[in-house]
Amino acid sequence: MFMAKLKESNFLRKLAIFFAILGPGIITGSVDNDAGGITTYSVAGAIYGYGLIWTLIPSLIVLLVIQEMNARMGIVTGKGLSDLIRENAGMKITFFIFVGLLLSNIGNTTTEFAGVAGSLEIFGISKYISVPIAAVFVWFLVVKGTYQTAERIFLIFSVSLLTYVVSALMSHPHWDEIGHAIIHPHIETTTQSLAMIIALVGTTIAPWMQFYMQSTVIEKGLKMKNYKYTLVDIAVGCVITIVVAFFIMVACGSTLHPNGIQINEAKDAALALKPLAGKLASQVFAFGLFVASVFSATILPLATAYYISEAFGFEAGIDKKWDEAKEFYTLYTGILIVSAIIILIPNAPLIKISIWSQVINGILLPVVLVSMILLINNKKIMGAYVNKPYQNIIGWSAVVILAGLSVGLLIIPFFGR
Repeated sequence: MFMAKLKESNFLRKLAIFFAILGPGIITGSVDNDAGGITTYSVAGAIYGYGLIWTLIPSLIVLLVIQEMNARMGIVTGKGLSDLIRENAGMKITFFIFVGLLLSNIGNTTTEFAGVAGSLEIFGISKYISVPIAAVFVWFLVVKGTYQTAERIFLIFSVSLLTYVVSALMSHPHWDEIGHAIIHPHIETTTQSLAMIIALVGTTIAPWMQFYMQSTVIEKGLKMKNYKYTLVDIAVGCVITIVVAFFIMVACGSTLHPNGIQINEAKDAALALKPLAGKLASQVFAFGLFVASVFSATILPLATAYYISEAFGFEAGIDKKWDEAKEFYTLYTGILIVSAIIILIPNAPLIKISIWSQVINGILLPVVLVSMILLINNKKIMGAYVNKPYQNIIGWSAVVILAGLSVGLLIIPFFGR
């Protein structure tokens, strides 16, 4: 009896520790499913049905490997990735990397506000109402809130993305066909299909994620004694990310693909679902897009403010007051304002903005990942917590694959029509 109570007590204690640590991994992973990611998964489902669902398996592996390294480096060093790059690569290289990242993330945040506008237009709300309200909401959440409050709201956003499970189930998927597509993957060698595979795997990881993950681990004050719980947090976040992506592809693969419906953005997918799976399925899909867009519109400029402030030695953190971290909050506010204004400009070239932000991401991603792998193998920085041989094999393989995908994403348009 005593032993049973002791085991129960230990379990409850471990569970309490896990819930206290919960956050950075789930939040960072979930932001992957932003407006751009949802669009990519929707287009893939509409064009190829269930045919490219298998790409989510390597995506999960890559995401797990990279996020673990980020968390470990943040816990061991107590420094952000920006700090470490500046200290080890110098100010000039740091300056050019972060100017590129700033431009890229302004474009990415603009895309998120486009998602807010498009999703709420389905409910009859004008972008001239939805975008300003969303911008003010996320500004207050970060500038006037605390890290603990913001994290709880972010976790609610993460769970809300599971509405895509409902949308997919309402589309009456063919599970036997889905299973066959995963077990026996078919790879077409056309320019279009290769570009789509590159986009699907590449959308899983972005430069800003590495900086945000490390910064939040530090702000949460995690230590190596918490490491195993942090790993669970990362694993849960990565699985949620892939599950959401899976059901988005299933929803569009079950409805749009059989009917030959082509789409250009996630909003189109929500609209197209209405006559095929019903009004509720369409609205659930649109609601998921709205949640994802608001979530990412909060995190992307926040990540940018974190890594630029760290890189140049400014104070940073949601728990700090404006006077304590002026540069941090000014950056965050400026990115929100610029991105929201762009969306409100009539006939703004949103597609070009989205494409160029992805191009910059593609150029910077290999640089950031190589820097990260070199840093985590530096014994002066990591001590006994450098990568083990198998971690280096997996890590460098992930870097080579992601770099190859990024390069492919940049050059493949020159070989297609």
